Amino acid sequence: MISPPTAPVPSLYPCEVVHVRVHPVRHALRRRTYLWLVDVDDLPRLPRALRPLARFEARDHFGGGAPSLRAGLDAFLAARGVTDAGGRALMLAHARVFGHVFNPLTLFWCHDRTGRPVCVVAEVHNTYGERHCYLLRPDPDGRADVAKEFYVSPFFDVRGSYRMRLPLPGDRLDLTVQLRRDDGTRPLTATVRGGRRPARAGSLLRVALGHPWSTLAVTLGIRWHGIRLYLKGLPVRPRPAPPTREGML
Repeated sequence: MISPPTAPVPSLYPCEVVHVRVHPVRHALRRRTYLWLVDVDDLPRLPRALRPLARFEARDHFGGGAPSLRAGLDAFLAARGVTDAGGRALMLAHARVFGHVFNPLTLFWCHDRTGRPVCVVAEVHNTYGERHCYLLRPDPDGRADVAKEFYVSPFFDVRGSYRMRLPLPGDRLDLTVQLRRDDGTRPLTATVRGGRRPARAGSLLRVALGHPWSTLAVTLGIRWHGIRLYLKGLPVRPRPAPPTREGML
């Protein structure tokens, strides 16, 4: 398993998100944004004037009905038979900004009470308001493979698997998610790369001014690129019913 991070939390990560499709047409999406790394049991306490720029709410994750992020995470893990992840849990995600949030990928690095890494939970949201979680057991380099179970892009059906590289962020954030097909093709690779900044009021103001309405911009950017892909002739794949959300309150 992966080692604990050296970076303090909470931390901010201004970053670039890149999606590269190579099949059936080549297309690249690039956008700048920023993410938070937080402890789910010790969320940031911001001055009142800055609270509209960053809120973390349990309703935005897992089933949406848990009283806290920790409760939602614990319920999911318990449903998957994970009983030894009651220690520190670090979440990488967008915060709510002026009441809006959209997290294509949220990551939870889970530890036992001695600080030993136990697992990673990768929570995926699509633009249809659905969400799904994958339980991962990364190797020492942060790599894990998992079968694709959830409809995300309207241009890809639910086939194949993901190869994920998800090392805990330190001074650098460096994540990769690659879609792999059974025929050996790799039609999509997504990366998230950036550097850490301390989560102080001045840092938050700078990144918020540089990326105003950051989560809304993510949503609009995804929809705009979907329109471009459709105009390039990509067929829309039927959307199946989402998988059962066991343990997601």
